[in-house]
Amino acid sequence: MQTQDLLAGDTGMGAVTLRVADLDRMTAFYTEGVRLSILTSDHGRTVLGRGVVPILVLEHAPELQHAGAHEAGLFHTAVLFDTRADLAAALYSVATRYPQSFTGSADHLVSNAFYFTDPEGNGVELYWDRDRTEWSWTHGTVDMATIFLDPNAFLREHLTQDALDDAAARPGRVGHVHLSVGDVATAKAFYVEQLGFATTAGWGEALFVSAGGYHHHMAMNTWNSRGAGRRQLALGLGLVRIEVPGTDDLGSLTERMRHHGVQLADDGRTVAFEDPWANRIEVSAPGRD
Repeated sequence: MQTQDLLAGDTGMGAVTLRVADLDRMTAFYTEGVRLSILTSDHGRTVLGRGVVPILVLEHAPELQHAGAHEAGLFHTAVLFDTRADLAAALYSVATRYPQSFTGSADHLVSNAFYFTDPEGNGVELYWDRDRTEWSWTHGTVDMATIFLDPNAFLREHLTQDALDDAAARPGRVGHVHLSVGDVATAKAFYVEQLGFATTAGWGEALFVSAGGYHHHMAMNTWNSRGAGRRQLALGLGLVRIEVPGTDDLGSLTERMRHHGVQLADDGRTVAFEDPWANRIEVSAPGRD
């Protein structure tokens, strides 16, 4: 790809919107468990985050049904913590209050990660990144692995009372978003060749993509959803947000997507479109009027 066809290096992920059936129950999981705080809440819409940074938007939609187990949609939202102490505090809280939600853990070489499922079946990853100087790359592909990570040993080594006491005020953000899709080739055509991410890793059933040399801002897999078609309106993923650094970056992306025939909605602040499985994507830049 030409450099001008790539997303800007400082691109990041914004808050993920989930449509939920039980707003109170879901809010409790993410505040009492994951240790996010309520930033705003009104008219059936609750914004959760760390400090002043939004991470999740929960939209009450009790009229909707859950999607089928093998349909496209969210695989997990990944919350990135600045320190291992902050990750340990979140791990301790959710494992203590919602022990049945824990689904696994791994040292991925680039990161330490712990996995959960929220009360309505949405995947959650809580993770901390090693410094980029410790990552290894081979022919443009970042070296990642799945090595057992003992959660109890992690807590013994990194949990502090300060991190527990100040959890909601300490830094955190959406590090990446992982989707379930129908096929990887179509995902690559859309997210790499059209949207402008660079491929950082991949094998037959999974693709990892990023901007600016991050290990991945987004991932797509077919582990549970091979052959899935476009989504119907359902509980679960409502919106994935991508944040580019400036208006010129947003303008370049908009031109590129239109060139590829992608239908866009532009309200003057954000540009929105759907991927091939009807996952809605919204891209914004700071200060755009």
